[in-house]
Amino acid sequence: MAISRKQEERLLTEDEWHLVRQSHHPAIQGVSDEDLLKLVKQVRERRDRSQAEAHRQRREIRGKSAPKGVEPTRKDIGTRAKLEILAMSMRRLNGEHARRCKMHGKAQLVSNMRAALAAKQASKTERDETYNSRHALEGMQSIESSRRKSLMRPMERGRLRKAGAVAQATRDSR
Repeated sequence: MAISRKQEERLLTEDEWHLVRQSHHPAIQGVSDEDLLKLVKQVRERRDRSQAEAHRQRREIRGKSAPKGVEPTRKDIGTRAKLEILAMSMRRLNGEHARRCKMHGKAQLVSNMRAALAAKQASKTERDETYNSRHALEGMQSIESSRRKSLMRPMERGRLRKAGAVAQATRDSR
């Protein structure tokens, strides 16, 4: 069930609410990459601490451990809700971090592909002028084929063709 921001603010401390508030949609877009990593680290620490506290309280309720205070804990609803809020915040932050990494990877891939294309075009113009020219007494130079080279080994192609023929023969014999 969704938790409203008012409930989040009520259940969290002031500094925890400040961290969780930065993980919501409009605010998270304005956070820089370095600050996002710091925010992930801080929220993870708070979530882990809350998780340990909730675990301790559940053990107290079941009677498996000694109470931390004077009286044993009777309910852990607030602690579980706080843990849920911090876990949702971690999911949002991890999703944003993954989205940014993917976006940076795509941008890097595009720039690498553009550089490779430029290098290929530059080498092709050089080769056309110098390498693949025809000169007397040196013989004819081979002209590079414009057809794509097949990436499949001929042996593999034959194996697949034979497998298809055997399968067809099996179907035909039924």
